[in-house]
Amino acid sequence: MIYRLLLVYLFYAVSRFLFFIYNFSLLEIDSLGEYLRLSYHGLAFDTTAIFYLNSLFVVLSMLPFRINTHKTYQKVLFFIYFLTNLIGMAFNFVDLIYYKYNYNRTTVSEWAVIENEQNKVQMLLRFAVSYWHVFLLFFLVTIVWIYLYKKISVKSKPYPKGLISYLTTSVVSFLIMATLMIGGIRSDFKKSTRPINLVDANRHVTKIQQADFVLNTPFAIIRTFNKKTFKKVTYEIPQSEIDRLIQPIKQYTKDVKTKPNIVVFITESFSREYMGAFNEPTQIPDYVSYTPFLDSLASRSLVFNNAFANGRKSIHGMSSVLAGIPSFKDAFTSSPYTNQNVESVVSVLNSEGYDTSFFHGAPNGSMGFLGFSNILGFDHYYGKTEFNNDALFDGFWGIWDAPFFQFTKDVLDAKTDPFFATIFTVTSHEPYIIPDEFEGQFPKGDVQMHQCVGYTDFAFKQFFEASKKEAWFQNTIFIITADHTNQVNYKEYYKMINRYAVPIMIYSPNEEFIGVNNELAQQIDIYPTILDMVGYQKPFRSWGRSLVDSSVDKMQPYVMNHNGQNYQYSKGNIICIFDGVRAIGFYDINDLGLERNLISNRTEEMDEVELACKAFLKDYFDRIIDRNL
Repeated sequence: MIYRLLLVYLFYAVSRFLFFIYNFSLLEIDSLGEYLRLSYHGLAFDTTAIFYLNSLFVVLSMLPFRINTHKTYQKVLFFIYFLTNLIGMAFNFVDLIYYKYNYNRTTVSEWAVIENEQNKVQMLLRFAVSYWHVFLLFFLVTIVWIYLYKKISVKSKPYPKGLISYLTTSVVSFLIMATLMIGGIRSDFKKSTRPINLVDANRHVTKIQQADFVLNTPFAIIRTFNKKTFKKVTYEIPQSEIDRLIQPIKQYTKDVKTKPNIVVFITESFSREYMGAFNEPTQIPDYVSYTPFLDSLASRSLVFNNAFANGRKSIHGMSSVLAGIPSFKDAFTSSPYTNQNVESVVSVLNSEGYDTSFFHGAPNGSMGFLGFSNILGFDHYYGKTEFNNDALFDGFWGIWDAPFFQFTKDVLDAKTDPFFATIFTVTSHEPYIIPDEFEGQFPKGDVQMHQCVGYTDFAFKQFFEASKKEAWFQNTIFIITADHTNQVNYKEYYKMINRYAVPIMIYSPNEEFIGVNNELAQQIDIYPTILDMVGYQKPFRSWGRSLVDSSVDKMQPYVMNHNGQNYQYSKGNIICIFDGVRAIGFYDINDLGLERNLISNRTEEMDEVELACKAFLKDYFDRIIDRNL
């Protein structure tokens, strides 16, 4: 039994090495000594996962019955051992690839990504084809593992000292093993300590991103299974401080003569990295842009080149942009608190007489968008069903962007002013394919995503060139952003903070909004910005700020998101890394890679930033749980 358990440790070490190889550029482990040190600390997390998964195997291996040495019994043990361990190992292997997109170990919350998809089997088959090398490695590991398992076989023989002695030593051995397993699962034998969790990986790292190397995916799934991540904070913050630092209830006074139409593009996986108009400040050597049309549009727009997403998934982007509700460790839209009245840009514009529509070219219900759009109160939902031409389906996610953009434009042509429309794009996504007729027309670039970006940029060009001929165009404000980032090419965007770097751009044909803004901006700012632009003058709930008039909000620009283990709160000159209870790191606002922790020299500004982070989380969880959104 001990030999077989040691084999599990061996293959967890193998999977950790493969995780390092596949994600080397993201983990920033620069020496063999650092690799070995972090691997050593990873043993505690491996032990928890291994003992959880092998608890039944251990019990059945140690039962003092004569039958446990029989061939049939050993075959049952073999089946239980590999069923549980290979499932756990499979999750480790999934993260060899998925980590590049999620930037944290997979947890149970990832199910929300696919639970609404209708073609799960097709998605799995596509994954198997696209990443055949991962499946091959998993198969080879399994073969070697089974071979080593069978190197030691169990033989039946009478116990030499008699039955009583055998039973006594068996019970003692079982109690010792049970004690070791309980301690291993908790990673501590002290009664006063809580079992280790994901956040504990940060105790052993010098760089935040290394925590995911210390962890393993089965541990992350086990520790987040059936856990309530939406719960009120344990500390108290006076309401006066929340109002001063966060200003959750806002009221604007702008008066507009004519209500403008608003069109919001949430562009799938469109990192700020891909767009030249947003990269002049980065000074990346030999930088290449893949969005010639959007770059030209940006020259006549208000561009925020220091903007960030509030989450890592598409549904996070939808709730952040439209309702001003960010998602952190888990999605708000997957929580038990989703089904409540949510004040949002949709509900407010509905009350102002706007016709509201949501466009997404995927099968209706994909990504959970249809359900959440109903909660927000959209008047109309236009998906693959309404498009009604499967000949233009990409075979994986939805209708190609170019024809779906044209369909969107045709629908808007029939609308009566004022209208509000959200278009969530599809094509710029794994498996990184474009229509056959466009092959070779867009630069392949250095990563697979670049060609898709070029195609979606072309779809934007077609949409705007066709729309500008319509009467509604001149009275419309367009906002272009992204749900989250995707494949990275330049080192600048591997940095921890830039893993959330998305574009925010506001275009008005009358050039009312134009220029470049270097202040911090985030997705949740889009909701209050729209209400400011349309002249909404009633109180409303928002944790963001208006991006077009800084004088109407009391709070300083900031950005809030979550890196998988901790919150990241950027404000003023400081980036605060917060574990949910206290700050564990402070970094200069320009230290986007989180290289130099300044916590040993705390300043008043650091204290103020930590307090603002706490105030945000206090109000955020209180309002969600008390159903006061």
